[in-house]
Amino acid sequence: MIKAKSSSLALLISAVLGLSACSEQSPKNDTSAKVSPQATAAEAKEFLKQSQEELNKLSLPAAQAAWAYQTYINQDTANVSAYLGERVSSKASEMAKESARFNNVEVDADTRRMLDLLRHSLVLPPPSDAKQSERLAQIQTDLEGMYGSGKYCQGDGDNKKCMTLTEMSSIMATQRDPELLLELWKGWREVSVPMKPLYMEEVEIANKGAQELGFADISELWRGKYDMKSDDFEAELDRLWGQVKPFYDALHCHVRAELGETYGTDIVPQDKPIPAHLLGNMWAQTWSNIYDVVKPEQEMKVIDVTKALEDNGYDEIKMVKQAEAFFTGLGFEPLPETFWERSMFQQPADRDVVCHASAWNLDNVDDLRIKMCIQKTGEEFAVIHHELGHNFYQRAYNKQPLLYQSSANDGFHEAIGDTIALSITPKYLKGIGLVDEIPDASNDIGMLLKTALDKIAFVPFGLLVDKWRWGVFSGKIKPEDYNKYWWELREQYQGVASPVERPADAFDPGAKYHIPGNTPYSRYFLAHILQFQFHRALCEIAGDEGPVHRCSIANNKEAGAALNKMLMMGQSKPWQEALEVLTGKPEMDATAILDYFAPLKTWLDEQNKGRQCGW
Repeated sequence: MIKAKSSSLALLISAVLGLSACSEQSPKNDTSAKVSPQATAAEAKEFLKQSQEELNKLSLPAAQAAWAYQTYINQDTANVSAYLGERVSSKASEMAKESARFNNVEVDADTRRMLDLLRHSLVLPPPSDAKQSERLAQIQTDLEGMYGSGKYCQGDGDNKKCMTLTEMSSIMATQRDPELLLELWKGWREVSVPMKPLYMEEVEIANKGAQELGFADISELWRGKYDMKSDDFEAELDRLWGQVKPFYDALHCHVRAELGETYGTDIVPQDKPIPAHLLGNMWAQTWSNIYDVVKPEQEMKVIDVTKALEDNGYDEIKMVKQAEAFFTGLGFEPLPETFWERSMFQQPADRDVVCHASAWNLDNVDDLRIKMCIQKTGEEFAVIHHELGHNFYQRAYNKQPLLYQSSANDGFHEAIGDTIALSITPKYLKGIGLVDEIPDASNDIGMLLKTALDKIAFVPFGLLVDKWRWGVFSGKIKPEDYNKYWWELREQYQGVASPVERPADAFDPGAKYHIPGNTPYSRYFLAHILQFQFHRALCEIAGDEGPVHRCSIANNKEAGAALNKMLMMGQSKPWQEALEVLTGKPEMDATAILDYFAPLKTWLDEQNKGRQCGW
């Protein structure tokens, strides 16, 4: 699945501020944390009140400018977006620094949580120097524009042909010519080469901002947003990955063997990582597009949702309407009329846009929108559910104070729509008239394999993107080693390798939107754990007694009410408490993945007998 992000308050919450909870205590020896004689609990409350009012006032025009820029990339929209975005981030940075005045003031728990959230709120904190702050905002805008307007061009003059990322991705999903795939794979990575010097400068400036807030670097800031200490959070990710890894290894072994059969073991050696250009996706982050290569030999009735959408006359709007109907069937209110008037559903023919899917709430009340260049495929049908999950979550917590208007942790936001998508089962597809019959359980292996190629293949990629950035932000990885470290992590965690030796000036991480877009990525890893944990809990609430992979909570108001109870909490409590509200336990648990895919793991182990696994 294409991974998306939510945007609320001008990217204030999810990109500019990136608000997430952190229970780490402020350093006692930080001189900025010393209390002036005048600092009181009453002043802390007044400071929070005024801060939220000011941020609310600034954020709407910044949100509108950011929307205009991402849906109409040109010099004017870029400059306006950079200017207003810089004003918001600078004001937020001032407030974050000022909040340290109250670090040692005795306040109630609610006030303390808000103060901590504000101090730990910035994704790329601008330094106090005005010129550097403005430069940071301009770099952010420039990087997004380079990605959004990026194209790969062949030939020259009248014979010049340029392709967008959307067009190249479509070819990589369906074509099996390794030379063509390699050409496109290398071509898209030309777009990111000019990003590297800007990215280096961005890291240097933002680290200064982080240090002014009392952090060693941006890495410590990012890792400390999860209601636990920074190092404990990284250890928690490794623990969860350890639960999933044996299943991933079995999937990798089967996929590599089948690719070797298709392309030959000279192209796909059976004792090495898989070449990245052969997995059906520009970043080899999901593998469901090569299901036809790795599917079971026996006849399997796996529903082709893309064909079903076509056969039933679904256009882009109807796809979104159907996704909305899933949420209203759970008891949620319909989307506002402005959603349909203001969203971007298709790629315009007359201008450059950022096609990367995202969900927005511009006024933090009900100006909900999605921005997508929708393709009429089964994959995009699931992405739409993912995006609306952001929108319904944004609406659920919009009665909370501004500093609580985010998900329990950012993984929760990403998980909600995907949880809903897990209920798009054959039973549900039949219920909405997309298919006429439900394949029996003997066909489940095909469905589970296709889902695993999407979701389980993604898990190590979801982990390594921020591991790369944490190394870069901390200075442990020098600029000359950016690309080398990127591929070391990809081989270590994914068992995926560059198909060719990369040039010295390559910046392959920048070919993935979330690097130039500065969107933290651990949220997607967490989402892939949480969505199965949420799904298992919701199925139990709905009283479904069958296998969890065949469960759909469609039209179950009890499950919808339980879900909404958690969503309404926003970020007002530690994520552990929100998780317990829905699942009954405060710990993240990847065993729900193993439960969901249990029949597939048995099948994979049988297929892999006699094969050489590992890399």
